[in-house]
Amino acid sequence: MTHYQHETAIVDPGAQIGEGSRVWHFVHVCGGARIGAEVSLGQNVFVGNKVVIGDRCKIQNNVSVYDNVTLEEGVFCGPSMVFTNVYNPRSLIERKDEYRDTLVKKGATLGANCTVVCGVTIGEYAFIGAGAVVNKDVKPYALMVGVPARQIGWMSQHGEQLDLPLSGDGETACIHTGAIYRLTDGQCERL
Repeated sequence: MTHYQHETAIVDPGAQIGEGSRVWHFVHVCGGARIGAEVSLGQNVFVGNKVVIGDRCKIQNNVSVYDNVTLEEGVFCGPSMVFTNVYNPRSLIERKDEYRDTLVKKGATLGANCTVVCGVTIGEYAFIGAGAVVNKDVKPYALMVGVPARQIGWMSQHGEQLDLPLSGDGETACIHTGAIYRLTDGQCERL
């Protein structure tokens, strides 16, 4: 076996789990899931059939990654955060053919207890604060908080808030790494 799997975890036949990944207590991975290398699936995580999880993601305890969710490399899902896959669920109405795709791009952080409403894209290295509700696309490097989530700043790849305005133009360095970030017409990039 190329990954660690706790004895209480259930990994259905057909699931692909990459080298060095760790599957902890009471996890359930469905047979169609594709999980990259060096991924950590914390206690009580559920991973659906139509899910892709990139290398080096960390899925903390009590997170359900439902069908039609894709996590690129290095995504952090905080404890008890929530994904949805149906926009307007009803118990008495079958809507499995209405699942909406959710894409979380490389290096993004999804804070504890935040909710990601289906059908959105969260940009590279975006940072979603604890308890926020994301119901629209998020720009790369954006710092989002609140219900509904609103942007209050920008974050570096290292996870440090950047001294940049919310809109317009600017340039600054990450206080931890010294990497330079430029804001041009409301779009942030690392140089």
